[in-house]
Amino acid sequence: MPRFLLPVEKNNLSDLAYQSLKQALLSGRFQPGERLVLRDVAADLQISLTPVRDAINHLIAERVLDRGPGGQKGGATVPRLDAEQFRQLMLLRADLESRLAEAAARHIDPDEIGLLQQTVEKMREAIDRPNKNTYLDMHRRFHFSLYAHARMDVVLDITETLWLRCGPALNAVLSDYVPNLKRRDYHGEAVEWLRKGDPAKVAESIRRDVTEASAYISRQLEKEGRDGE
Repeated sequence: MPRFLLPVEKNNLSDLAYQSLKQALLSGRFQPGERLVLRDVAADLQISLTPVRDAINHLIAERVLDRGPGGQKGGATVPRLDAEQFRQLMLLRADLESRLAEAAARHIDPDEIGLLQQTVEKMREAIDRPNKNTYLDMHRRFHFSLYAHARMDVVLDITETLWLRCGPALNAVLSDYVPNLKRRDYHGEAVEWLRKGDPAKVAESIRRDVTEASAYISRQLEKEGRDGE
């Protein structure tokens, strides 16, 4: 397993392990079907097995991960979503995130809009790199930095859980999706509408970003399902 999890401090280890795993999932750094072995995760985080097991059990309870073989001692696996499951998750994302974006646009200040523009520029720089992890990190940062201004904490929490479940599927097809990302930059458009003070257009840009990704990835998942029959 690649070493990408950052070591954590030796306090509140279960919570910190949970946060580290969650950030990796949000960034799409795990592949669908990938197995998370407790001892490997513990070695990456440089902590003992117990807090890692607690963190993984937390993610299993949230239906973000599936229980691995051997019960609680068997680690976990990243679920493989079928096309219909993925569509349902993305339908919720499109609705909730457009609402978050519109609310955020009513509260965000010019300095924060400037920071979002910087993130968009980093995404553009990262998209052609062979390793897409940097792009995924910037992509997640853009969305959640924007939504943080919405003042809708409950909706934001639900949205994060949806991202956790969608992240691996996005990672699996991102390289093939690059031409679509280059053809229409909805993130850049959202920033422009933020500057112009048009919350409805910001919401529309985010909705189209999510729905177009959903349509493409759903088609890929459908093809994989047919090929696997």
